[in-house]
Amino acid sequence: MNQFTFPSRARVFLMVCMAIGLVCLGITYVTDDALHTRFWSNLLHNSVFFTGIAFLALFFLCANVIAFSGWYTVFKRLWEAYAQFLIVGLVLLLVIVAGLWMHAHHLYHWADADAVAADEILQHKSAFLNPLNYTLFTVIIVGLWIFFARKIRSISLEEENVDKFDFSVHKRKLRIWAAAFLPIAGFSSAAMVWLWVMSVDAHWYSTLFAWYATISWFVTMLCITVLTLIYLKGKGYFTEVTSDHFHDLGKYIFGFSVFWTYLWFSQYMLIWYGNVGEETIYFKQRLQDYPVLFYANLAINFVLPFFVLMRNDTKRKAGSLTVITIVLILGHWLDYFLMLKPGILHTAHEVLGHDAAHHAADHAHGAAEHAHHASHMVAGFTLPGFLEIGTFIGFAGLFAFFFLRQLTKAPLVSYRDPYIDESLHHHVV
Repeated sequence: MNQFTFPSRARVFLMVCMAIGLVCLGITYVTDDALHTRFWSNLLHNSVFFTGIAFLALFFLCANVIAFSGWYTVFKRLWEAYAQFLIVGLVLLLVIVAGLWMHAHHLYHWADADAVAADEILQHKSAFLNPLNYTLFTVIIVGLWIFFARKIRSISLEEENVDKFDFSVHKRKLRIWAAAFLPIAGFSSAAMVWLWVMSVDAHWYSTLFAWYATISWFVTMLCITVLTLIYLKGKGYFTEVTSDHFHDLGKYIFGFSVFWTYLWFSQYMLIWYGNVGEETIYFKQRLQDYPVLFYANLAINFVLPFFVLMRNDTKRKAGSLTVITIVLILGHWLDYFLMLKPGILHTAHEVLGHDAAHHAADHAHGAAEHAHHASHMVAGFTLPGFLEIGTFIGFAGLFAFFFLRQLTKAPLVSYRDPYIDESLHHHVV
């Protein structure tokens, strides 16, 4: 079978997942503190996480095109489909942008004009960190990503519509577009990570942070690729995908999990060694107030994949790969949780300012009270609660529903691709 049909049971299941996400977001908003900090932070967290996964699918697809790679050709339609989710991601991020202009949320300290006026550091960064830049960068850059995602997919789909495939013309055209996208993606993704994620801790900065956040996206995208292939093979599709393809995907997950750890350690070690107050506060806050997440992050995203995927046979077994990829997806989702939540909670406290004591009395479970008593459990901040998990399920259902719909629009395997024989006969020594 080379034409995917979206099963009705799968559609219903994913719709139920999306409904769970919507219900959890609604409950979060209704039961949240006066600033609705938990609601907006959950929306930002999942929007950025899944948009980044779609972006990395497009980036890695283009990187393979430029490298004249052929091993991935048999399942390249998956990455093309993932990348189309950028359209949904932009819509979700525009909700964040609208909330920024309407002062409906306080996710970013630099968005408060009074806070900027009273803070010399924020004043120095205001040329970059301001609502206008946040809006323009989000719309223009994600819009560019969408343009390239659709263009590259359209060129790829041309393979199915020509009577006689012209290798030189078609592949040259694809490589030109892929080569144009890669430098744009490299520079623009760093700017978006700075704006969307790093700027929640507006006083802090790290030159390694964009790399760190991007690799977290990349490992997650590879894990979703493995899970999708296992699911579709179980339904009778992608019979051409062999254990050798899974072995290579497993090697990528293993290698980039180690690289993620290298970036984690390098960022932490350099900041610890430099001992500059403006930088060390980032890790001090997370070590002191979020110790469970801090150490669990390293254990889940490095220790587990390192020891499980070190063996060659585990990279070839569907059961082992299923378990470790699910764990890693949740692990890197927790990684983004730890990147965002502490800074957002601190911003909520800062916005309340001198009225924090009154708000603490009126909103005993609000963000300001918890900022003063960080040693206590803060629902949705110290650790993810049921509402956070439910929201994640909703976004995961939306992502899966969207890319499965995309898979129905073209043959799963492009037999006209000139590299298809290399992929069909791919063998790992």
